[in-house]
Amino acid sequence: MNCRTASLLRIAFVVAALWTHAVAGKTPPNLLVIMTDDQGYWELGSTGNPHIETPHLDALAQSGVRFARYYAAPVCSPTRAGMMTGRYAFRTGIYNTRFGGDSLSLQEVTVAELLKKAGYRTGLFGKWHLGRYHGYQPQQRGFDEFLGHYQGHIERYEYADQLVHNGRPVRTRGYVTELFTDAAIDFIDETRRHTPESPFFCYLAYNAPHSPFQMDTSHAHQPEGDAMIEKYLKKGLPLPQARIYAMVERVDHNIGRLLAHLESTGLARDTVVFFMSDNGGVSKHWTGELRGFKAQVYEGGVRSPLFVRWPGQFPVGGVVKGQASHVDLLPTLCELAGAPVPDDRVIDGRSLVPLLRAGTGDRHHAYVYHSWNRMLPTPDANWGISDQRFKLVGAGGGTRAKGAEANWGLFDLENDPGEKKNLAPTQPERVKALRTEFLRWYGDVTRGIDYEPVPIPVGHADENPVELQPSWAKTKGDGVKYVFEAYDWDTIEGWSKPGEAAEWKIAVARGGRYEVSLDYGCAGANAGGRLTIGVGHAHVEFTPVPTGTSNVFTHAVAGVLTLSPGPATLRAEVAAASAGEAIRLNRLWLRRLD
Repeated sequence: MNCRTASLLRIAFVVAALWTHAVAGKTPPNLLVIMTDDQGYWELGSTGNPHIETPHLDALAQSGVRFARYYAAPVCSPTRAGMMTGRYAFRTGIYNTRFGGDSLSLQEVTVAELLKKAGYRTGLFGKWHLGRYHGYQPQQRGFDEFLGHYQGHIERYEYADQLVHNGRPVRTRGYVTELFTDAAIDFIDETRRHTPESPFFCYLAYNAPHSPFQMDTSHAHQPEGDAMIEKYLKKGLPLPQARIYAMVERVDHNIGRLLAHLESTGLARDTVVFFMSDNGGVSKHWTGELRGFKAQVYEGGVRSPLFVRWPGQFPVGGVVKGQASHVDLLPTLCELAGAPVPDDRVIDGRSLVPLLRAGTGDRHHAYVYHSWNRMLPTPDANWGISDQRFKLVGAGGGTRAKGAEANWGLFDLENDPGEKKNLAPTQPERVKALRTEFLRWYGDVTRGIDYEPVPIPVGHADENPVELQPSWAKTKGDGVKYVFEAYDWDTIEGWSKPGEAAEWKIAVARGGRYEVSLDYGCAGANAGGRLTIGVGHAHVEFTPVPTGTSNVFTHAVAGVLTLSPGPATLRAEVAAASAGEAIRLNRLWLRRLD
């Protein structure tokens, strides 16, 4: 099929989808999904917090339907994968938030792709965290427009320097929460002016209030940020908690600005607004009655707010008590848009539209499942399962050890939402039934999937050079180790003995000559070592020169390798060491020359 034919078919599909809505007497609504990062269920006035000020989100909660028991995953990438695909993250290849375990399988179909086929213009502004390399980026997974970051967090909230626009690094000015809101507003206005026949799907994924907990830090704007923090210090909050609350209030202000823009442009009545967080909270000043925090499977780690507003369509002040899940977003958005849900795979989510139209409902999912372990999935640590009333939790370390069942907790969420009274000793049959169902689910969602980093794509014209990050490598040797401080400042350290090495799996799209370069630090006292970098028998040698100290990084070209197309392993190895750490490796780069 040539490009012209493919383009005509897509246009025909879009026209057909819009015609179907017209025949039915309906216009597909705009869809706005707002997600915050690490905001706890308790960090809202509408959920009972007496300290925080979130007037715009509180008004949103009251102007539509809110869910009393809406569950995200314990951490961010799994929630985002579930929202994007309607499937629990383990089915999609997601198993980590770093180390290459946060790349959404290319076999998955995203909600952005489905809505785009149905005639929507699609945009993502903020945090993606489902893949950073070629083929995995948002603009390659269904989004017409992307401004944000690939990784789990960024280091600077003002003048952010880790953002990309449609795959290209950019420099930015201003506070990042305002920046993402501005980008969303611009996207909405551009859609309205240039393609008014197309509804929009806008996914605004704030990176706040994730750490580092920063307000404005620049010479120009620091007083403004300090004033908001000071307000919460005067309320008695410790400094870290005051920073988090100030970040949440800043998000609330910007959501108010965005919703006001929808009103002023006449789009509010035609736009369905969703608000949620990506996992449980990290602040500890006030947690209501919930137990646990982000990364845990207790309610405080997995309960998220969910507010949904569609003026004139969904009841004002509605409350749904039935337990719902982040995997419900895809079928919900598809039903609202009139887009078909994929029928060639298991979709774990169920549309929330009937509950939203009714504004009430005591039942939705029979069970919701919770699991998170950083390095590899396991059914025997940090797991949970809830039905509409009871929840079984296996927290902490592995639970297959002898007697580990004594540490399981069974809780009656109806009468004990804080998960304080363990009923497991008195209800063994219920414990057995819930554990059996959890194991059935776990076996189903992990069957046939290998959980390991995907090979790093190398040699694509629109991503050249390619950055090989330390977190994607496997280290070899007793002294060499991976050290994480931040996504772009992590390192492989301790290269002090010949043979110590790190290896990256790569997938060479196009064979040819590739320049090998690296970002590294080297202390003068340790100078004199050598590194070999290569694939198979082809390698180059590199002799580091001192950079001032090990944590001062410089960029240097090591040489040129000839690579064949296909899968390969690139290995960096100590060939000789003088004294101490020969090199502190921050990055490797491969740049195709021909």
